[in-house]
Amino acid sequence: MKLKRGDAEVGGDIDITEILARIPHRYPFLLVDRAEEYRPHQSIVGVKCVTVNEPFFQGHFPGFPVMPGVLLVEAIAQTGAVLMSKSLDVDVAGKTILFMSVDNCRFRQPVRPGDVVKMPVEVLRARGDVFKFRGRAMVGDKVAAEAEFAAMVVETPA
Repeated sequence: MKLKRGDAEVGGDIDITEILARIPHRYPFLLVDRAEEYRPHQSIVGVKCVTVNEPFFQGHFPGFPVMPGVLLVEAIAQTGAVLMSKSLDVDVAGKTILFMSVDNCRFRQPVRPGDVVKMPVEVLRARGDVFKFRGRAMVGDKVAAEAEFAAMVVETPA
């Protein structure tokens, strides 16, 4: 069952149009295509459909394309930023969500062209404009990467 809070659907999917409205990232650095299972202040699942046309595959690695691990962590963090932005209803015109830290990061298996990466992210703690998360990058039922990370909302300089 999907609940309503004002005009915003709670518990539903978030399409690319809303992602573009919620975080400032753009091609080639936008690494979340959509999100599912949004639960305000609790969790979300980001989705990245990896294609051979990604610009990083030209050099990482020719003949055996592998998505860079740091970009998997970035994709997980962007998923967390979507969760924060929607939960706090951040006005992206005057604020930005910035990465603060990453802990306990592990890479378990490569992500290749054709993979669909699902990124479940859960809130561990939230205090005001600072959130601590745990996230994973999953391909099917296998963990490709996992990390705990923190992010905060900051004023964007004029």
